[in-house]
Amino acid sequence: MTLTRFLRVALLATFSVLLAACAKDNMKPESADMAEKPMVQAQEEMIGELYEAHHDGRIYVFYDRGLYEGFKKTGHTAYMMARIGGGPKGETIKFALTGKDKKKREGITSVDLFDGKLKASETFYGEVYAEGRIYVFDSYADMENFRKIGEAPLRYTEIGSGPKGETVVYVLNSNNKKKKPVAMIEAFKKMNG
Repeated sequence: MTLTRFLRVALLATFSVLLAACAKDNMKPESADMAEKPMVQAQEEMIGELYEAHHDGRIYVFYDRGLYEGFKKTGHTAYMMARIGGGPKGETIKFALTGKDKKKREGITSVDLFDGKLKASETFYGEVYAEGRIYVFDSYADMENFRKIGEAPLRYTEIGSGPKGETVVYVLNSNNKKKKPVAMIEAFKKMNG
């Protein structure tokens, strides 16, 4: 081995050792980070209400009751985020946004629920306004199924009991199909009273 080649190898080895030492000095061990910050378990967020209006081949989704009521009166809302073709049958989904959320592209309650980032609470309340009827839900899973098939096979119907004389359909499932949905009726009356 020539002296030049030996010096190159020695220089390369020295450089590698120095580089590794510098990298090690700049790294904190994981246990030190964990000691500095107490472990905090993130509480899973849940959503308690969701509203939809199925209109002109689109699905409008509202996490804010006021936006939903305004839409039912005027047929539009100021701020929306659209997913063209995002519905179960290729419908455009329009997520209504409040003024404070209008610039957001993430962290939107209704979008996060759709995407599975949020869960519906056990005391969930949902409404879908479609074809002049109001469908009422106490389960987000039932609401998703309705959105997919466009029908409520198990239901309790009250003709003309809506705030403007609409038919109100209380969507049931195999667990509550044999009982009058008293709690849902009361929740609907409270929300629309």
